[in-house]
Amino acid sequence: MQKKVDDMSNFDDLETRSAQARAADLAAALPKQIARAKGLAGYSGALDGVDAATITSVDALAALPVLRKSELGKAQAAHAPFGGFTTRPAHGFSHVFQSPGPIYEPSSTDPDWWRMGRFLHAMGVGAGDIVHNCFGYHLTPAGMIFESGARAVGAAVLPAGTGQTELQVMAARDIGTTAYAGTPDYLKVILEKADEMGMTLGITRAAVGGGALFPSLREWYTARGITCLQCYATADLGNIAYESPAAEGMIVDEGVIVEIVTPGTGDPVPEGEVGEVVVTTLNPDYPLIRFATGDLSAVMAGQSPCGRTNMRIKGWMGRADQTTKIKGMFVRPEQVAQLVAHHAEITRARVVETREAEQDVMTVRIESAAPDAEAYARSVAEVLKLKGRIEVVVPGSLPKDGLVIEDQRTYD
Repeated sequence: MQKKVDDMSNFDDLETRSAQARAADLAAALPKQIARAKGLAGYSGALDGVDAATITSVDALAALPVLRKSELGKAQAAHAPFGGFTTRPAHGFSHVFQSPGPIYEPSSTDPDWWRMGRFLHAMGVGAGDIVHNCFGYHLTPAGMIFESGARAVGAAVLPAGTGQTELQVMAARDIGTTAYAGTPDYLKVILEKADEMGMTLGITRAAVGGGALFPSLREWYTARGITCLQCYATADLGNIAYESPAAEGMIVDEGVIVEIVTPGTGDPVPEGEVGEVVVTTLNPDYPLIRFATGDLSAVMAGQSPCGRTNMRIKGWMGRADQTTKIKGMFVRPEQVAQLVAHHAEITRARVVETREAEQDVMTVRIESAAPDAEAYARSVAEVLKLKGRIEVVVPGSLPKDGLVIEDQRTYD
C-alpha cells in the first residue's frame, strides 16, 4: 500500500471525488458540451448524426472524430480568428492571442479560465506569495495563463518575461518574489546571475512548463532549497495535467478529459501503453472536442499518493506526429492506421525507415497470424504509395512505445 504524501489542502472538492462521483458529473456535463459543439460552425459536418444526449462517458466520447490542430488552422484561415469553434465572438473575450502557425487563441479574465490555479495551489503557492512570472505576455498566452492561476490562489505577480537578467535579479530581491513560473532552465540563469551579483533570492518554489524538466536540473534546484514541479499545458487547452508534491506522474486536471490513442487514429490504447494525447475541454467558451495535441504519453495505473483521485499520465513522452519523407514521398501515421484497417487479421503495423547504399529503404513490420507477405505488399503500395520490404511478425511482438513510423536514418 502506498504511503499518503503530506500535502496541502485541496483546491476544491473535485480533486478527491470518487470514481463514481466523477463519472456521474461527467455524464451530466459532457452531453451539454457536445451539444454546444454541434451548434458551432467549426464542427459543421463533423458531428452530424451525433446525439449529444448519448455521449455520457469517455467510452462514448471515443466514437467521435478527432480534431487535429491542422484542421483548426485551416478553419481559422477560412473564418478568422477562431474558425467557428468558440461560443463567443472575438470581441466577447478579454484577450486574443496568436501562437506560431499562426493559430489564434481566446482568453478571458473569468476566474481561473485556464485552470492553472489548481497546479499552483498543489505546489503551495497562495496568498502571501509573489510569483516571478517569466512566461511571455507578447502575442502568446503563457504569461497570462500563469497570471490568471496566480490570481486564482491569491498570489501577486511580477510580470517579468525573459531577458535583462540583472534587472530581474534586482526586482526579485527588492520585491521579494517567492515563487517562479517559467521554462525549466531560465530560473537557473536568474539564480546564477544572482550568485555573480552576490545577491540571495527568496524563491523556494518553481512552477515550470513549456520544455523538458530533466532530472539533473530538478536535483540542482532541490539542492538550493527550491521545490520544482511541472505542468502540461497548451495555448489551446490551458492546463491539462500537473505534478503534485507526490511527484508520481501528472494528475489530469478536473476541467478536461484525456484519452491516449494510437497515433493517426482515435482509437484508445490499453492502460500503460504509449499513445497520442487527445483532450476534450469542458470550457463552455471554447469547446474543443477530442483535440489531438500531437504529444505522446501513457496512462499510469492507480491514484496519486497525495490523495487526488483523477487519472494520471506519465507526462510528455515525445511527439506523435511521426510524418516523415521516404524517397521524396510523405508517409503519415494515418496511412499506417489505414493499412491496419485494410486487413482484419492485422493487429498492429510499424514503418521503419533506414538508409542503405545512399538510398532510402522502407520496411513495414506487420503483426499478423497470417503470413501472406505478398498480399500485404500490395496493400502497402496502395495505401502508403510506396513499395517496401514486408516483415510479418507474431501478434504482440512490436514495441508498445507509441511509434508507428520509426526513422532510423542518421543525418550526420
